Amino acid sequence: MLGKLTLIGCGPGASDLLTIRAARRIVEADIVFHDRLVEADVLELASPAATLQYVGKKCTDGGRQQTDINSMLRGALLAGRHVARLKSGDPMIFGRAAEEIAVAVELGAEIEIVPGVTAALAAAAECSIPVTERAELQSFVVTTGRSANKDKEPDWANLLKPGICVAFYMSVAQAWRIQTALMARGVPGSLQAEWVENVGKPDCRRVETRLDRLALDARQHRVRNPAILFIRYPLSATNVEVIPAPADGMTI
Repeated sequence: MLGKLTLIGCGPGASDLLTIRAARRIVEADIVFHDRLVEADVLELASPAATLQYVGKKCTDGGRQQTDINSMLRGALLAGRHVARLKSGDPMIFGRAAEEIAVAVELGAEIEIVPGVTAALAAAAECSIPVTERAELQSFVVTTGRSANKDKEPDWANLLKPGICVAFYMSVAQAWRIQTALMARGVPGSLQAEWVENVGKPDCRRVETRLDRLALDARQHRVRNPAILFIRYPLSATNVEVIPAPADGMTI
């Protein structure tokens, strides 16, 4: 008999932000695969009889590759195990959920997805940053600062337009590229921006900046991952003077 895969969004870290369903599924699981950012008090919800398996990685440590995780999931499902796959934030937002769902689909195993509080909304709530405002911000977009193909980054300038707030995941190392790409397309350098670092943790930190100082402030304040970048382009900002894009060559 095939097992079951439950993808669980664990939110920004604090166990009391888990949904009731998420907590129940963690208790029910035979084996728990968890990422680096899942907190210890979340793992303590697992049954004493369950196996806890770390499958996380940092940007620089190699860690578990997705192919290895897929292989482990396949083996557990073929063995009839109920696998709780814990991911920080929401599994459907930059959580590589599609690749793990594909493993279960290929086998014909049961799948359940339990949503979680995504990091962008947790950061906005923790730092009182409205991502929509009736008269100023009509849309909210989530994007990434880093793609699988470095030559095919998102068209950030096409995403950030008047009336839109954009949240950038995995963007610290790309701060200069984001800044220059946006300003080169005429986005005002005076737009307010915020870095929110370690959301949901006691050492959560907010660094206020603006688009034309984005990379400089990230470096001076030593912003580190995990961090979310917010850039808001209110409708009223269309009346401000556009500052030319800075000269190329700065790195962070």
